[in-house]
Amino acid sequence: MFAGTPFEFNRIQLVRLIILAAVLIFMCVVASRSKLVPGRVQSIVELLVEFVHKNIVVNVLGEKDGRRFGPWLVTVFVLILALNLGFMVPGLNMSGTAVIGIPLLLALATFVIYVASGIKAHGVGGYLKHATMPPGVPGVVYLLLVPIELIQVFVVRWASLTIRLLANMVGGHMIIVVLIGLTHGLVVSLSWLTAAAPFAGALSLGVFAFKIFVAALQAFIFTILSAVYIQMAVTDEH
Repeated sequence: MFAGTPFEFNRIQLVRLIILAAVLIFMCVVASRSKLVPGRVQSIVELLVEFVHKNIVVNVLGEKDGRRFGPWLVTVFVLILALNLGFMVPGLNMSGTAVIGIPLLLALATFVIYVASGIKAHGVGGYLKHATMPPGVPGVVYLLLVPIELIQVFVVRWASLTIRLLANMVGGHMIIVVLIGLTHGLVVSLSWLTAAAPFAGALSLGVFAFKIFVAALQAFIFTILSAVYIQMAVTDEH
């Protein structure tokens, strides 16, 4: 719909909306039916949230700052994990993070949060000094260090978050497509090469299983790096 315009609505956007709606409905239903003694589904959700809270939020930011930024970091983890696993859903067959829009949006949102938090904690000048001028460095070195740190803070961090997530999901998807296509080609060739089709099929299943691990790992890496960037912005020490 609306192809070639800024309002184009394509299949990948439909996949994202379906996954987002499913996650929101699922979480709302679980929350509305939560009990003091959790059932199986509630226990799984609580374990997931507790994992992010303990291993990322509190471990990196501590209790005080964790209460401020925990909701954002938990949301990022759950959303990225759900979008990454979209390739497993029959009919969708695509990760919602396999094009640049969502990775870029989440990375820029994290960028705004850590810069705004740093400015709130230190002031504009104080944050720029805090982020670009680590103590104990000879004065002349700052001539080289300050531009490098500025590029890192304002460009490299959000760009690396975007590219890392995007490249891993696109790469895995392309490998699976190539292996499935190879399997199909070997089967329809009706030659001695057809004997290799089961091996190609088994390899594609192996890559599929590995991509599930990568999907979870990338959600964890994106979230913990976001927490680290926020921690670097709000703490008193560089």
